[in-house]
Amino acid sequence: MVVQSIINLYLITIVVGLMIYQFVKYQYILGVGYLTRQRYDELGQRREELESEDISLRCCYDDAGVVWLYGLFNGHNGAESARFARDRIAAEILLGQLPTTEMDQAAKEIIQQSFLSVEATYLETIDNKLLQRASLLLQLPEGISHYDAYQQYPQIIEKLKELEEELSCGTGASIAILKNNRLYVANVGESRVLLCKTDKDDVLRVIQPTVDHNLTNLDEVMRLTNLGLKIADGKINGNRMIGNQSSTRCLCNYMIKGAYKDYDELSAASTEPIIAEPHIVGGISIDSSYRFMMIASPGLLKTLEEATGTNQVNKELALLVVEQLRVQSTLTGVAQAVVDHIARIYHDTYEAQDNATGATRPNIMLMIRNFNFAMPNAITEQQHSWNGSYDQDTAINLTETTTSTSTDPSSGSIKAILPYVDFSEFNTNVDKAKAQGKLPSNINFFYE
Repeated sequence: MVVQSIINLYLITIVVGLMIYQFVKYQYILGVGYLTRQRYDELGQRREELESEDISLRCCYDDAGVVWLYGLFNGHNGAESARFARDRIAAEILLGQLPTTEMDQAAKEIIQQSFLSVEATYLETIDNKLLQRASLLLQLPEGISHYDAYQQYPQIIEKLKELEEELSCGTGASIAILKNNRLYVANVGESRVLLCKTDKDDVLRVIQPTVDHNLTNLDEVMRLTNLGLKIADGKINGNRMIGNQSSTRCLCNYMIKGAYKDYDELSAASTEPIIAEPHIVGGISIDSSYRFMMIASPGLLKTLEEATGTNQVNKELALLVVEQLRVQSTLTGVAQAVVDHIARIYHDTYEAQDNATGATRPNIMLMIRNFNFAMPNAITEQQHSWNGSYDQDTAINLTETTTSTSTDPSSGSIKAILPYVDFSEFNTNVDKAKAQGKLPSNINFFYE
C-alpha cells in the first residue's frame, strides 16, 4: 500500500510538473485573477483571510496534438480537497490519452472517470480519520443528546468536532479541455464555464455550457425529491443550504455523503443525496466566432450579483471582461482588474448601506482564456491567438452599441523554459519507506 502510494505520488508529481512546464510556454493566452475571503469585523473594518480556497488548473500537454486543460476548484472548509481534486483530475485526464479522431465519447468517458477517481481515492485517504471518528462515537452512550454529550464528554465532543471539520472539506469543480479546436466542459457544483462568441449579426453572446448544481436547479430538486427528501418544507430550501453546503453535487466532503444521516433534514434520503457525477458537454467546435472563455467561481458570481443587484450576472461579467481586454496588456491583468473591480463595488455597496458589520465577501476567482479577441495594448506574446491570427474587425455589442475592434497583430517568439519538478515530497516518502524496509527489492530509487 505504501509502495503504491509512493508510485502514485511519483506519477502525479511528474505529470503535474510537466503540465506546468508546458503551460508556461503558452501562458499569454490565459490569465487568472483572485482575491481571498474578506470579513468585516464589529467596526466594519475589512480583514483578509490569507489562504484562498479557490484553486486553478492551467496546463498544456502535447499528445499527438496539443491538449489544453483548465479548471477551477472552489473548496469549502479548506483548500485541501480542491488541491487534491486538481492534481488527481489532471493526472487522470492527461494519462488517459485523448484520441485524435472520434474523440467525443472517449473524452466524456475519460472526464467521467477522472471525477470518479477523485472520489475513490479520497475515500482511501480518509480511512484513518473514519476509524478515529468511529472510535470516538463508540465512547458515547447510545441515544445521548448532543447537549448532554457536550456537558458530560466535552473532550470527546471537541475531538469529534475537529475531526468532522476535516471530513467536511470538499470542493466544486469546473474544467474545460480543448483539443483540435473541440472543447469539452464538465462541472459539479456552482462554478461556471462561460463562452463568449459573436452571432451572425456580430453581437457578442454569452453561453453557459455548465449547470448550477444547487436548489435553484429544478432537475436537482427533482432528483433529491425522488430520493425521499422534502425540499419545500423549509428545512432545506429555506436558506438554500443542503447539509453543510449550498451545492447538491461536489467532490470529497464525507460528512455530507457517507455521514448524511447525521443531518435531520437529509436522513430520509434513500441513498447519498450529494453526488460527484459531473455534468459534461462536448465537443463544442471552437471556430472563429468564439472570442474568449471565462471560468468563474461561485464566490465571484455571488459577489457581483449582490453588489449590483443584477439578474444577468453572466452578461455583466462579460461586459467587465470586454472593457478590460481593451485596455490591459496581459490576460492576467484583465482577470485581476475584473476581480478587483467586483470586490471594490461590493465594498462600496455595503459601506454605502452602512451594514458591512458581520458581512463576508467570499473567495473570488476568475480565469480567462482568449481565443481571438483582439487586445490593442497586448504585449508581443499576447498578440498570439488560439489559431495564430485575429479577425481584424470584430463588432462587440453587449450594450446595444456596436463598437469596431481591430488590431494589427505581430508575431513573437516563444522562449523555451527548462522544466522543473519538485520531488521533495516524493524523496521524503521514499526515504521513509526505505528506513522501514518497505521498498520493493526489484526497483532501484536513484535521486539527488
